[in-house]
Amino acid sequence: MPIIEKTTYLNPPKYLFNGHLETIIPSIFRKIKGVSYLRERIDTMDADFLDLDWSKIGAEKLLIISHGLEGSSERHYAKALVKLFNQNGFDVLAWNNRSCSGEMNKGPLLYHHGASYDLDEVIKHVEKNQKYNAYYLSGISMGGAQTLKYLGEKGADLNPKIKKAAVYSTPCNLPDSAATLRVKGNAFYKKRFLNKLKAKMFLKGAQYPDLVDLEFLRSVEDFDTFDTHYTAKVHGFKDADDFYQSVSADNWMKNIEVPTLIINALNDPLLMGRCYPVKLAEQHSEIYLEMPRRGGHTGFMLRGQEFTWAEYRFLDFLVE
Repeated sequence: MPIIEKTTYLNPPKYLFNGHLETIIPSIFRKIKGVSYLRERIDTMDADFLDLDWSKIGAEKLLIISHGLEGSSERHYAKALVKLFNQNGFDVLAWNNRSCSGEMNKGPLLYHHGASYDLDEVIKHVEKNQKYNAYYLSGISMGGAQTLKYLGEKGADLNPKIKKAAVYSTPCNLPDSAATLRVKGNAFYKKRFLNKLKAKMFLKGAQYPDLVDLEFLRSVEDFDTFDTHYTAKVHGFKDADDFYQSVSADNWMKNIEVPTLIINALNDPLLMGRCYPVKLAEQHSEIYLEMPRRGGHTGFMLRGQEFTWAEYRFLDFLVE
């Protein structure tokens, strides 16, 4: 489809006057009230578990939410989608990546941008145990990449009940997104994510003493080093570059066969270059690419509104 040129996100709150503030302020201060979950734990094919958080209203259609890096079903962006879509006739499932539900997972694997195999497990479990007429997939940041990769991997074999998908603030090209964490002005994000991931790797190393070098981990101060010695090693890649390239969603996006909306703000500090798949969207009948000038990373706040522009945009796109 042609690029969506006339975006409707034009006037973010004045106090959010750059991409960093549009990213950081909602992440730290935004709260969504009135959402409660019913948790379900499912077993994975490799003898691990995933925690699924449900919010049901008795609907016949289901929204499935995939969260971002070091996020969970408790993040503001997940709860907001739950609340908004419940209000508009959807049951909602927010699943948690391994180690992200408040309890360390059992197996040696953690999770990463390419862990679409766990999304596949979630959808297969829902299909086997629930009775829905239609599924709609949504993803935020890393969860968006997992969603796009899943859709492309399935291609023509996608479950026909999956009708549409929508993602935002999504690193469509992981190498280019990873490169933003080498930028000096993004040191805040690098430190925040890296500290959380190192803490989890220490826990995983305690579970599996021969898995990784915990002494070296204390000295790691950048993502290339962390991903080479830890993410790549644990998940079977040669090094950071091999990991970034191998799991990048744009390796598969050309095979997507359901209407899919991608919203990436042009001032997103964690996206650059090929994270904006303009050429693919221009040539692809099912990919809708919207690139607002503002919004930051998982921002898109609206003055005086409980929900963000991106969340309303998801509703507008996904409701048939």
